[in-house]
Amino acid sequence: MTTMGDVDSTVLKAMGLDPKVTKMMCHGGSTFSSAFKISTTVDGKEKNYFLKLGSGASELSVKGEYTSLNAIRSVVPNLCPKAHVYGTTAESEDRYFLVTDFLELGSSHPGGSGESLAQKLAKLHTTPAPIPEGFEKPMFGFPVSTCCGSTPQDNSWKSSWADFFANNRLRAIMKEGQDANGPDPVLARAVEKTASKVVPRLIGDDHIKGVYPVLVHGDLWSGNHDRGRIAGQGGDEEVIFDPAAVYGHSEYELGIMRMFGGFGSSFWEEYDTLVPKAEPEHESEDRALLYELYHHLNHWALFGGVGSYRETALRYAQLLNKTFGR
Repeated sequence: MTTMGDVDSTVLKAMGLDPKVTKMMCHGGSTFSSAFKISTTVDGKEKNYFLKLGSGASELSVKGEYTSLNAIRSVVPNLCPKAHVYGTTAESEDRYFLVTDFLELGSSHPGGSGESLAQKLAKLHTTPAPIPEGFEKPMFGFPVSTCCGSTPQDNSWKSSWADFFANNRLRAIMKEGQDANGPDPVLARAVEKTASKVVPRLIGDDHIKGVYPVLVHGDLWSGNHDRGRIAGQGGDEEVIFDPAAVYGHSEYELGIMRMFGGFGSSFWEEYDTLVPKAEPEHESEDRALLYELYHHLNHWALFGGVGSYRETALRYAQLLNKTFGR
């Protein structure tokens, strides 16, 4: 719709907005949710917010995105919008909402920080994770589950990155894929060999050096990055959105970034000078392939036979197994 509509009463109450001066308009969306621009007046000034509604979304999804955005902002405040509230609508207990700062994408306001995307991601990817409650050191995982697309991700804390990636990512997504698309013994055997043999060989605690938990966006393909103004304040910034964050190995981010492309050579040249690769450095391309494998499996789980995600996942797993799975 292009006309203005009324905002759900629960959203209004959660945000403390006056219904007399608050309306919303359709503002795009995705396979998994609808999006709206909320226009209102706060203290006599015009104010906009972004509202995401998911009829098929779950509390897990909106809570995960809410927590992810605010975790990213705590490290790099001008990298993403602030998440304000989430919950269920008054209209339906099965419909969930998330309200964030509004991003004016494609705007041309001067006065931004001037920081490049590479600089901002470098700060995100080199800032050590906080110590989670109940633990004595930073851990791999995240305080809540998240969704990559609509796929739920268990982010239970692990002290070992190899343990986390093998179990919370590879084995978990293989199960999701077979639940959605039916048994696939050929792919299942290949992925299990990757999880049991390749993961300890490439990213095992006794092999890889320089890995410690840092915050990664988790679903940073080029469509989740743009340039724009945050919350109507300041100038334009490099911004990211729709995260499925986790405290993990910084190189994990690079798998999805390389899968679809869209980040130019100048970005990679700058980023690589700011964020050193783990040792052994000569295996960094193999690790990127391992991390990209997860996202091909996730797209197979989400979209089935659309595209060549299953075939690419099988090819990547077989290649990794041949090289490192002995």
